[in-house]
Amino acid sequence: MRFLNDTIWFPPPQEATDDGLLAVGGDLSTARLKLAYQSGIFPWFEHETPILWWSPDPRFVLFPKELRVSKSMKKVLRNSEFKVTTNQAFDAVITHCATAERYDQHGTWITHDMIKAYNNLHKLGYAISVEVWKDDALVGGLYGIDMGNGIFSGESMFSKVSNASKAGFISFIQKSDYKLIDCQVYTKHLESLGAKPIPRSQFLTYL
Repeated sequence: MRFLNDTIWFPPPQEATDDGLLAVGGDLSTARLKLAYQSGIFPWFEHETPILWWSPDPRFVLFPKELRVSKSMKKVLRNSEFKVTTNQAFDAVITHCATAERYDQHGTWITHDMIKAYNNLHKLGYAISVEVWKDDALVGGLYGIDMGNGIFSGESMFSKVSNASKAGFISFIQKSDYKLIDCQVYTKHLESLGAKPIPRSQFLTYL
């Protein structure tokens, strides 16, 4: 594990610890975040702690062709219960993701500095939001990074009503031409949609 300074660089992902921690410190500048995602690295840390940079092995990913949609979700999508848009309310989506209550964690890793940094990436076209609307109200969504290499790196999602974020995620993938969705680390929810672990070395070849 390395400690970063003002110089914008990262050690090779192969130097990460067994749990995927690669480096500590640095900043959330646009240049550093771009280099991170281009290198298979992402920030993940809690409020009032140093910035932590990760590159886990294995990497949890979803190949769009392997997306699994349950019969109940197919019905939800067929009935058009939700309206799904992209890049219509990025700041609202990331803010909702930051404040969403999650049973498996206390507080949020999406700090004010993170929100500011990813809003900057959004203005430059790298960060993308997906919004899910019901009766003109924002009820779900997700955001992530697109570095233009055919990979979407999902960061977080939220849902205020049942199936909202899932509907947005599925619709977004089905309408996109991504070759790979980077889910970063395991979650049971994404596994149910077809995500699976692959070796980090394999993931890096897609970058």
